[in-house]
Amino acid sequence: MSNTYKILAAASLGVSMLGNAATLDFSNEYNDKSIHAQGDAYFIEQVEELTGGSVDIALHTSGSLGFKSADHFYAVADNAVQIADTLAGTIGGIDPIFLLSSLPFVADSVDEAQKLYEIARPQYAKVFEDNDQILLYASPWPASGIWSEEMVNSTDALTNLKIRTYDKNGTIAFKEAGAAPVLLSWADVVPQLSTGGISAVLTSAESGANGSFWEHLNHYTEIRYAVPLNMVHMNRDAFEDLSDEEQAAILEAAKRTDAHNWETVRSRLAENYAELKSHDVNIYTDVDPGMAATLKAAAEPAVQEWLENTGSTGQEILDALKAE
Repeated sequence: MSNTYKILAAASLGVSMLGNAATLDFSNEYNDKSIHAQGDAYFIEQVEELTGGSVDIALHTSGSLGFKSADHFYAVADNAVQIADTLAGTIGGIDPIFLLSSLPFVADSVDEAQKLYEIARPQYAKVFEDNDQILLYASPWPASGIWSEEMVNSTDALTNLKIRTYDKNGTIAFKEAGAAPVLLSWADVVPQLSTGGISAVLTSAESGANGSFWEHLNHYTEIRYAVPLNMVHMNRDAFEDLSDEEQAAILEAAKRTDAHNWETVRSRLAENYAELKSHDVNIYTDVDPGMAATLKAAAEPAVQEWLENTGSTGQEILDALKAE
């Protein structure tokens, strides 16, 4: 099966028919080298194999359709785009369950993050179902760390640090730690680095490599903040327009991709670090204990606010993770 897939700069959206094939548009804010786009390409290959080409999926990366992750939930609900790959934390305002994977220092390894996802998947799926969508699969990031202009490996270095955060949890935690967090969508990060609007970024080694951060930042501190998830979701009407066989193929392809993505992320960090070192990025894996303690203490208000917003459901999820 070919590894190629379609990347279209623009297209008229909506399910269309090309010959006898149903054509679906798939939006992703990240570029085609990202772990997410590569996972989405794998999904498309599985669909092609399982349907014999009767379902054609066009993947649009780098936000080329004009949608950011924060736009995806309603774009898919309205069938403006049929499938989307969405950073979960950006839709935390729709339901706080989507802030779960980015709760700071709750699950700081891939194994724990996968367990957390499996525990919470029914809750994620229900929110999508209630909004005319289907949850297909998750796409995990490697653990988030701190990219910075100057070394950030002490409590003092956090003070007034202009750091990009990717959702509400990070904004709360870094503000509590004494930094000056700025909540930004991925598309706005490099422009802000270029103009000096920020001097640090909370994100993974993976995304920094995708964004060639070494052109602006040459330090990376492995704080293992969280293993955030992207969610891939599909419009339910578009799904139901497919034949029963095609629907079954979509769900089987999603199941395969879920397993594929969790395995892929386990090996990704070593690849990322090799690339960073080739660009002379300084990597700090021995985090200063004082800074680690400061960050973990600063994270508590974010966790407590999430628990207040999710009630017994949130507590049951975290309790189940501890029991695992």
